[in-house]
Amino acid sequence: MDFDLVVRIVRDSLLQILLISAPMLGISMFVGLLISIFQATTSIQEQTLTFVPKIISIFLAIIVFGNWMLASLVDFSRRLYDMIPLMTR
Repeated sequence: MDFDLVVRIVRDSLLQILLISAPMLGISMFVGLLISIFQATTSIQEQTLTFVPKIISIFLAIIVFGNWMLASLVDFSRRLYDMIPLMTR
Protein backbone atom coordinates (compact mmCIF):
# COMPACT_ATOMS: atom_id res chain seq x y z
CA MET A 1 0.00 0.00 0.00
CA ASP A 2 1.55 3.25 -1.06
CA PHE A 3 1.33 6.66 0.53
CA ASP A 4 -1.02 8.09 -2.12
CA LEU A 5 -3.62 5.40 -1.47
CA VAL A 6 -3.51 6.04 2.27
CA VAL A 7 -3.93 9.77 1.74
CA ARG A 8 -6.86 9.16 -0.63
CA ILE A 9 -8.59 6.85 1.85
CA VAL A 10 -8.13 9.30 4.73
CA ARG A 11 -9.33 12.23 2.60
CA ASP A 12 -12.39 10.30 1.40
CA SER A 13 -13.15 9.21 4.97
CA LEU A 14 -13.02 12.77 6.30
CA LEU A 15 -15.17 14.02 3.44
CA GLN A 16 -17.68 11.26 4.13
CA ILE A 17 -17.82 12.23 7.81
CA LEU A 18 -18.45 15.86 6.89
CA LEU A 19 -21.16 14.98 4.38
CA ILE A 20 -22.97 12.63 6.75
CA SER A 21 -22.93 15.02 9.70
CA ALA A 22 -23.70 18.23 7.75
CA PRO A 23 -27.54 17.97 7.67
CA MET A 24 -27.83 17.32 11.40
CA LEU A 25 -25.29 19.97 12.38
CA GLY A 26 -26.78 22.55 10.03
CA ILE A 27 -30.34 22.03 11.25
CA SER A 28 -29.19 22.01 14.87
CA MET A 29 -27.32 25.26 14.34
CA PHE A 30 -30.34 26.87 12.67
CA VAL A 31 -32.69 25.78 15.47
CA GLY A 32 -30.19 27.00 18.07
CA LEU A 33 -30.02 30.39 16.33
CA LEU A 34 -33.81 30.68 16.27
CA ILE A 35 -34.05 29.80 19.95
CA SER A 36 -31.28 32.26 20.83
CA ILE A 37 -33.13 35.03 18.99
CA PHE A 38 -36.34 34.06 20.80
CA GLN A 39 -34.53 34.10 24.16
CA ALA A 40 -32.95 37.47 23.44
CA THR A 41 -36.24 39.08 22.46
CA THR A 42 -38.23 37.68 25.39
CA SER A 43 -35.43 37.90 28.00
CA ILE A 44 -35.94 34.24 28.91
CA GLN A 45 -32.48 32.95 29.82
CA GLU A 46 -33.30 29.34 30.60
CA GLN A 47 -30.42 27.13 29.39
CA THR A 48 -32.49 23.95 29.19
CA LEU A 49 -34.91 25.57 26.74
CA THR A 50 -32.52 24.92 23.84
CA PHE A 51 -32.02 21.18 24.36
CA VAL A 52 -35.46 19.76 23.57
CA PRO A 53 -36.01 21.57 20.24
CA LYS A 54 -32.47 20.73 19.12
CA ILE A 55 -32.90 17.06 19.96
CA ILE A 56 -36.25 16.93 18.18
CA SER A 57 -34.80 18.66 15.12
CA ILE A 58 -31.85 16.24 15.02
CA PHE A 59 -34.20 13.25 15.20
CA LEU A 60 -36.29 14.73 12.39
CA ALA A 61 -33.13 15.29 10.34
CA ILE A 62 -32.15 11.66 10.87
CA ILE A 63 -35.61 10.55 9.75
CA VAL A 64 -35.53 12.76 6.66
CA PHE A 65 -31.88 12.25 5.66
CA GLY A 66 -31.37 8.77 7.12
CA ASN A 67 -32.02 6.97 3.85
CA TRP A 68 -29.44 9.08 2.03
CA MET A 69 -26.92 8.77 4.88
CA LEU A 70 -27.21 4.98 4.93
CA ALA A 71 -26.91 4.72 1.14
CA SER A 72 -23.87 6.98 1.19
CA LEU A 73 -22.18 4.92 3.91
CA VAL A 74 -22.93 1.65 2.10
CA ASP A 75 -21.49 3.07 -1.11
CA PHE A 76 -18.37 4.22 0.72
CA SER A 77 -17.94 0.83 2.37
CA ARG A 78 -18.26 -0.91 -0.99
CA ARG A 79 -15.59 1.36 -2.44
CA LEU A 80 -13.31 0.49 0.47
CA TYR A 81 -13.88 -3.23 -0.04
CA ASP A 82 -13.15 -2.80 -3.74
CA MET A 83 -9.82 -1.19 -2.79
CA ILE A 84 -8.62 -4.22 -0.81
CA PRO A 85 -6.69 -5.68 -3.76
CA LEU A 86 -4.92 -2.35 -4.16
CA MET A 87 -3.99 -2.37 -0.48
CA THR A 88 -2.29 -5.77 -0.61
CA ARG A 89 0.23 -4.79 -3.29
